[in-house]
Amino acid sequence: MAEPPVGVPPRRAAVIGCGVIGAAWAARLRLRGVDVCAYDPSPAAADLLAAVDADAIAAWTALELPTEPRGSLTICSSIGAAVEAAELVQESVPERLDLKHTTLSEIDRFAPVDALIASSTSGFKPSDLATPLDHPERLVVAHPFNPVYLLPLVEVVGGERTALGTIDRAMSTYRSLGMHPLHVRVEIDAFIADRLLEAVWREALWLVNDGIATAAEIDDAIRYGFGLRWAQMGTFETYRIAGGAGGMRHFMAQFGPALKWPWTKLMDTPELTDELIDRIAGQSDDQAGDRTIRDLIEERDRNLVAILRSLESVDAGAGQTLAALRAASPGTT
Repeated sequence: MAEPPVGVPPRRAAVIGCGVIGAAWAARLRLRGVDVCAYDPSPAAADLLAAVDADAIAAWTALELPTEPRGSLTICSSIGAAVEAAELVQESVPERLDLKHTTLSEIDRFAPVDALIASSTSGFKPSDLATPLDHPERLVVAHPFNPVYLLPLVEVVGGERTALGTIDRAMSTYRSLGMHPLHVRVEIDAFIADRLLEAVWREALWLVNDGIATAAEIDDAIRYGFGLRWAQMGTFETYRIAGGAGGMRHFMAQFGPALKWPWTKLMDTPELTDELIDRIAGQSDDQAGDRTIRDLIEERDRNLVAILRSLESVDAGAGQTLAALRAASPGTT
């Protein structure tokens, strides 16, 4: 199914919290011509904003998407100053409910009454986030994936008091940024994607804890195997093919009984002892070798660009989102 057309992005947005996720939101917004006001109390925020912006420009250049004209960036001294004229406010502060409540309350107080307020939380339900707000009807969760300027998925979740029109507006807004908004229709902790990632992460921790595999071996199992399938076809379509001519019904009949076998430990997590943490950290150091975090970021973005371009050439998966963004970007090829 082709992506819907990309609409016109908002003119002004605020990014509150400028860590890795917030800085990447700012970069994507600016690349779509949105003027951004940013607030973060950290003295390192300006440098991170600049570094992530440079990464985003390099990635979009490699995708042959326009990087000019870009939206402006204004770093503000308070939340109130950042949100006072925003049409979209993207909150991306650390995952502490008390901090989210304090931050969202201040956003709710100072943002225009018609502003869309969105939290980048990776797990909190919007109804829990909205508890202290005077205007909870305009709050959604908009959970992205790192790097936000390249990965198109954003999970949009409404709470008990979120207006239906707010969901529609959020879906349209994120589509205008060249993203693939996924409406999570049932409010649930950790939404859809992180619950899947959590299952893989738990099993990976057990495999290291039990001495069965190293961090590098587990990553190889993913990147040389099912990770390649997942990049263009999800779990269910992959297994439908595995069922042969009989499709999903045959696959479930053949492999369904294996679900009762004790293959995984998904309901438990190994105790994160100092010994296990040291083992995982050491294996990760060995895996990285002499590559710095900067080297790994550049490698990640280069590979994602290549995958996205390849998927675009065959009109599959996230390549369709890229194609829709390209069609909405004058001067692209």
